[in-house]
Amino acid sequence: MAYRILVAGFQHETNTFAPSKAEYENFVRGEGFPQMVRGADVLKLREVNIPAGGFLIEAERLGYEVVPVIWSGASPSAHVTQAAYERIANEIIQAAASQTLDGLYLDLHGAMVAEHTNDGEGTLLSRLRAVVGPDIPIVVSLDLHANVTDLMLEQADAMVAFRTYPHVDMAETGIKAAQLLDLRLRCGKLQHASLRLPFLIPVNGMCTLLEPARSLYQQLEHLESEGLSLSFTPGFPAADFEECGPVIWGYGLDPQALQAAVGALYDKLLSEEDQWEVPLLLPDDAVRQAMVLAASAQRPIVIADTQDNPGAGGDGNTMGMLKALLSHQARNAAIGLIYDPAAVQAAIAAGLGGFIDIALGGQSGVPGDEPLKGRFEVTHLSDGRCRFEGPMMNGMDVDVGPVAGLKIDDVSIAVSSGKCQMLDRTLYRLAGIDPEKMSVLVNKSSVHFRADFQPIAEHILVAKAPGPMTADPADIPWTRLREGIRLKPNGPAFHH
Repeated sequence: MAYRILVAGFQHETNTFAPSKAEYENFVRGEGFPQMVRGADVLKLREVNIPAGGFLIEAERLGYEVVPVIWSGASPSAHVTQAAYERIANEIIQAAASQTLDGLYLDLHGAMVAEHTNDGEGTLLSRLRAVVGPDIPIVVSLDLHANVTDLMLEQADAMVAFRTYPHVDMAETGIKAAQLLDLRLRCGKLQHASLRLPFLIPVNGMCTLLEPARSLYQQLEHLESEGLSLSFTPGFPAADFEECGPVIWGYGLDPQALQAAVGALYDKLLSEEDQWEVPLLLPDDAVRQAMVLAASAQRPIVIADTQDNPGAGGDGNTMGMLKALLSHQARNAAIGLIYDPAAVQAAIAAGLGGFIDIALGGQSGVPGDEPLKGRFEVTHLSDGRCRFEGPMMNGMDVDVGPVAGLKIDDVSIAVSSGKCQMLDRTLYRLAGIDPEKMSVLVNKSSVHFRADFQPIAEHILVAKAPGPMTADPADIPWTRLREGIRLKPNGPAFHH
């Protein structure tokens, strides 16, 4: 008889310092994730590079009978509202309570904070455990930026996380989750071990295309063996609660081998602590460096506007980098995506080739960020629908709402009606901008953009313009971290 496995997804990365919360409607739209789907429509996610897609493919290979319930995700932001959380969580819990199941698979992020719970995933898992009992396996896939809590580790039978940032291995992680579930069903309850790191890691330092993350994950894979699964999440250092931060964990049949592997990764991380720090440039310095490099470059110079990354809680509308481009008279430059629905509507009203006098963006409320007042030419209009072609979310259909291409001086601007970080070159093309032909590109993203932009970039710089997503965790006004954790690699310790 085939095992009956419930499949559900509920994804949110919560920046508790961000300006806007995640409502139910944000999950309906998806905002850079697939749109909310239920029942048989969940099965269509097999074609998308997300964990649930990989799980569904492997579950079919293993001969499981899948019970698809719901898949929903929303762009990173401040807290998930209590109403949205309860509506989606209860749908999953009620499905689990009403079905005869042999196991559950959940596609979660691992860094969800709701208005009424700091540990969105742990709360969901404990409620599910209360419904299905102690013996039904619950297996979870997690984002590399998960803040893994003790409650999550207690309530799940097994969890496995991405190993790439940019996240090109999301479907692969879903396959690993299915294989872990299969191991659990065949061999009974697995041994587990975990260790929590004593320092926070900046988001920009987590990129697995660069050291030290690259070699850390190589060692992690080297230490794995048949029946031994390891994970490391550097965490999401913008969630103000006690268990924010990096965790190493694993599952296996041999407790000694498992403890030794987790310990070896922990020792490597501690010995290389200083390497996890990353240099950040002020906006003027970033533009100056980019222009010097562009003068002799054959390909674009790319600047990450990391502190306004919609993939980490920014709204994509700060003006610091755009103002720096204009003040230094950057030539053949582009920036995107700027989230400003009113500007798009003004552009549509003016029509292609028209000019609009507006105050663009600058609505973040962050000190030092103000709207940019000016006259902009409308160079392109589109409906904002596209299919991602880059390696990260390849094949995913996206709708960022109507898009306008605007131009001021020699700077082209991709302005959208919906939020989405610049992780795929197609998003520039929605605004009539050919990214390969630009001298300087400013991307509202931290690291994900590298998957599709690194192949066309001569150099990549990281800028620290005013924005909601503080790039250096030591700059964040923490209040609830655990006592003594270092606020960045070799940085000051947190004290209440």
